Amino acid sequence: MNNMKNTDTQLVEKSDLSYEEMQQLASHGNIEIRCQLAERRDLRPEILYFLAEDSEKEVRRRIALNPTTPRQADLLLARDQDENVRLDLTEKIAKLAPDVSAEERNKIKSLTYDALMVLSRDQATVVRQILAETLKDVADAPADVIMQLAKDMEVVVAGPVLQFSPVLSDDDLLQIISSSHAKGALNAISKRGGVSEVISDALIATNEESAIADLLANDSAQIREDALDLLAERAQDIQTWHAPLVRRPQLSTKAAKRMAHYLAKNLLSVLAERKDLPAEVISLIQVEVSKRIDGEEAAEEEEAEAEISPYDIAREMISKGELNEEQIMDWMDEANWPYVSAGLAVLAEVKTSTVKKIVSAQSGKGMMALAWKADLSPNLGESLQFKLAKIPVKNILKADKDGDFPLSEDELAWHLELFTS
Repeated sequence: MNNMKNTDTQLVEKSDLSYEEMQQLASHGNIEIRCQLAERRDLRPEILYFLAEDSEKEVRRRIALNPTTPRQADLLLARDQDENVRLDLTEKIAKLAPDVSAEERNKIKSLTYDALMVLSRDQATVVRQILAETLKDVADAPADVIMQLAKDMEVVVAGPVLQFSPVLSDDDLLQIISSSHAKGALNAISKRGGVSEVISDALIATNEESAIADLLANDSAQIREDALDLLAERAQDIQTWHAPLVRRPQLSTKAAKRMAHYLAKNLLSVLAERKDLPAEVISLIQVEVSKRIDGEEAAEEEEAEAEISPYDIAREMISKGELNEEQIMDWMDEANWPYVSAGLAVLAEVKTSTVKKIVSAQSGKGMMALAWKADLSPNLGESLQFKLAKIPVKNILKADKDGDFPLSEDELAWHLELFTS
């Protein structure tokens, strides 16, 4: 018996096997013999295919790893019931991806593509994850396979290709952004090298704070100046945007001035050290920051002494002719939102609860109606939508081409009445 076993071991290790010997060993009752045979690189394709259907998973795993296994067998193994077999196959077959798209008419490459598609839909997340990690930077990977992985609802699968794959076009990325996607997918897109302005605009329009933070931190991302200015306006209450905003490769004077109203001292120092801002702008920023600090301290002291509400202060100011659009803008620059809301209520002659309802509903028409009733400009109505109501940029109701309110007075009155009734 031992002699027979030794003879079989010697046979499977033989340098040249005849077809008959391959057949004999492929049907051998000893799993170790079949495993050794499955690792050989000189087997006939039909022998490899036969072993791909072996009842023992260890034999099938070795066939999955064997680079000489025919693609027909790979497609079979892609549907194997054992996860480890599919994992081994994934690591091997993904490396063949660059050769797949070059000649689609080639039957073998077509079979490799089919196997990749099967693996990209595998029920085991780890199989799809390994495939994504392997294909993420392959320039000639099959586009359909990459898109399938990019749409995966597990970020460990979608993330690598969304961040690194050169196969994905802007149109592909826009489709991902606008549809259901894995949590963290937008962050991965924000970290891509050379994000275009089109993609930046789409990411900003989602209003996803963490993704926008990653976009701002991506020095290679192209962001339009006016979009960056809007983010600087909105960033006051979003701490995670402060540092990346200050360190953007390009920053407008307008954005720098606005940021001076809310930056912490350490980030203000970074802003003041920028080489692309004029000296007078740096001086102005420092003056504005000092003014803001002094103003906040004075307001706190005054409010503590008087112990009156912002609404009472607004009513007193209007009686003196001191409550106007400029005052509302000053409060907005200071992010003094209780006073902004109170001032709007007094100017529009509505309850503060009405202002709160409009803000909570994030109603662009309601906010424009409130600005109209308060005798404020349409432009300030736009700013109130963005800054006070935190309405996403894509949903902001803008003034018409003549700079007037985009709705008739009857429509404005009707929309305001919705919140006062």
